[in-house]
Amino acid sequence: METAERFRAAVEKGDLGALDDLFTDDIRLYSPVKFKPFEGKPMVLGLFGVLLRTFEELRYLGRLDGAAETSADGQEAPSVILPFRALVGGKQIHGIDLLQFDEDGRIKEFTVMVRPQSAVQTLGRAVLAGLVADGLAPAPDPAG
Repeated sequence: METAERFRAAVEKGDLGALDDLFTDDIRLYSPVKFKPFEGKPMVLGLFGVLLRTFEELRYLGRLDGAAETSADGQEAPSVILPFRALVGGKQIHGIDLLQFDEDGRIKEFTVMVRPQSAVQTLGRAVLAGLVADGLAPAPDPAG
């Protein structure tokens, strides 16, 4: 089974351990709730641990294959888009996962796009709370 299908199966089953072999060590994940990417396999796997707890009823709707430039180096890479629907905090969200692969077929860049804006805000709060709970991000400063 190729990487995109293995990824989809792991996420739909909530199998965080199965994701480890699918990512490059220097993977970058571009999130709709953070300007700078999450970088490196340990951080991205930690983030997926939070996401797998945050998304409810996640369901992939299909697949689009092609190629696109990566953000890191501007080089064209084989790419797969996986559209999905899920619930986050009781809100229905619609999104896409853009997976971009290295020459060995592992995911080197991962971009998540989500709509509507209210779902992005709900997702951002839930992910931050999960990252803080897991010790992957500092607690927000209540003083601003």
